[in-house]
Amino acid sequence: MKKTLILVAMAFLLIGAVAVAEEAVILDFQLLNADIIADKAGAMTQNRRTVMDYGAVAGASYTDEQKALMRSSLAIAQWEVKLNSSAQNPTSVALSKVTEAEVSGEAKNFAGQKLMGVRILFPTWANNANAEIRPGFLIPAYEKMTQVDDSGNLQEPTEEDKASGKGRFEGGYGVVRNTGVIKSIAVNTYGMNFPHGLYVLLRDQNNKVTRYFMGYLLFDGWREMIWSNPGYITQVKAREVRLYPVYPTALPHVSFDGFLVTRDAAHDGGDFVGYFKDVKIIYDKAVLTTVRDFADEDIWGIQTEREMKRKKIEVERFGQTQVLRFLEQEKMATEAGFTPSEGSEAAKNSGNNQETNNQ
Repeated sequence: MKKTLILVAMAFLLIGAVAVAEEAVILDFQLLNADIIADKAGAMTQNRRTVMDYGAVAGASYTDEQKALMRSSLAIAQWEVKLNSSAQNPTSVALSKVTEAEVSGEAKNFAGQKLMGVRILFPTWANNANAEIRPGFLIPAYEKMTQVDDSGNLQEPTEEDKASGKGRFEGGYGVVRNTGVIKSIAVNTYGMNFPHGLYVLLRDQNNKVTRYFMGYLLFDGWREMIWSNPGYITQVKAREVRLYPVYPTALPHVSFDGFLVTRDAAHDGGDFVGYFKDVKIIYDKAVLTTVRDFADEDIWGIQTEREMKRKKIEVERFGQTQVLRFLEQEKMATEAGFTPSEGSEAAKNSGNNQETNNQ
């Protein structure tokens, strides 16, 4: 018996002598192309997989038609550039934006893919400035897998959706679950010899946002920029070992919160242009995936209740902002110019043209 225990202990030491980490794509911008809900010009505006409906928090004073328009998603064009106060002016705010950018079909890397393109107009005077590139809402970690129709309406989850055990924003859409210590982060980006710094922003299950410095964008062409955790301990024996309750503790997770581009006062300002393909992480699992003798969640439903509360908070937080933006969009003037004054030659010509068109 003693000999058996020694052999088992040695086996665990051999297995755990070096920590083994998992790799996952937290966000792939190729997956975020707009593919549903066309605008007046016929261009698609939303990404099917990541559509969020905030009409439910708009209140009873809005019509069903208005609520139907109150949707957002992680479609690339829906992302925003937020300049810090020292970098804000009407021109820079108006011109700084995010758009879909298609890679040349003859390119060596990512040929033909539609990725994220960013333009930021930094001030030209000598002061530190930065800009955050963020989605229009906080990426929810507790959104259950479900299908979305062509109009952006969420359907009831199918048995296959439920069996997947994954959320709608996992698998390259912004969320990675069961994350312990992060070992490294990688960003595939296309540099254009700008001396600006790049950070990745990740939000954890406690709503804490951490910045990870990836390096400077002073290069030309594609590069995988990597951040390595200087405090990562590879030897298990040197780690602080802790045990957590298996249930009902919710699995730790990280969600993508955005990029941060920093411009130093010593460097030239003006336009910055960059392109991004994806963000990947290598991490330790927080909990080993094991087969349980009891379907704990089906019996008690504790995690489901917690997730629904958090989901409601997340949806309401981004929903109120989106409703205000929708109303502002409705109030914006659409006239391209003034109507000619009555009796003027321009008014007469306009009337003649209208009569000709009617004929």
